[in-house]
Amino acid sequence: MQTVEAKGFRIPIVGLGTWALRGRDCARLTEQAIRIGYRHIDTAQMYDNEREVGEGVHASGKRNEVMVTTKVKPESLAPHPLERSVKESLVKLRLDHIDLLLIHWPNPRVPLAETLDAMAKLKQAGLVRQIGVSNFTVALLDEANKVSSEPLVCNEIECHPFLDQDKVIAGCRKHGMAVVAYSPIARGGAVGDELLERVGKAHGKTAAQVCLRWLTQQGIVVIPRTSKIERLEENFDILDFDLSDAEMKEIAGLARKGGRIVDWSWSPKWD
Repeated sequence: MQTVEAKGFRIPIVGLGTWALRGRDCARLTEQAIRIGYRHIDTAQMYDNEREVGEGVHASGKRNEVMVTTKVKPESLAPHPLERSVKESLVKLRLDHIDLLLIHWPNPRVPLAETLDAMAKLKQAGLVRQIGVSNFTVALLDEANKVSSEPLVCNEIECHPFLDQDKVIAGCRKHGMAVVAYSPIARGGAVGDELLERVGKAHGKTAAQVCLRWLTQQGIVVIPRTSKIERLEENFDILDFDLSDAEMKEIAGLARKGGRIVDWSWSPKWD
């Protein structure tokens, strides 16, 4: 599996996002994804499925080969709640360490330095291998990298052709951080798009596969979510073709105002 390297840490370029997956389906899809060849599984405390993700990872028999990411919910970012919540996550996942721990959403009520200091301590204690952030803007990335005593390896953000994230991607690269794209198929929005369908036909691929390849060809990690086992293979099978420069440029032109899908009342002021 191709990887993206950030500060000496290698992140498999295709992972499984598990948002909204629940119960036995979640455990089954996680296990099946690992059997297919996925080596990167992404969950979060807010998803309320860490237990099932852990079951799937264990059932695969390949724990040592798989990078598991989880994310701390915004209300647990003060040092004591953060430490407690991460220990709870470890119990639910049935793991002795989390490979990559992220701040899920910035919380302006908790100083970033305090959160990152608590995460650094967990890393130094061996409970976490690497740390990073999610949904961070350029300004927040600058602040986080200034105050963190441990390297921050990635920023997980909404990223797909319909949303221009060039500023944040450049901000990540400036700090040597990987970009991890959630909702990389725009929650199914890629399917049926005329341009993506046309490019897909030229390569014998689907519109969704073109969308994922457009991101991975830029060195961006993708974590598509699916609830269908047959889609697991489709989303994984994207590294055996290349888009031309003209195709890459054309797809970039799909970005539009209002292309953002994930936007909450607590979202930061987006770039």
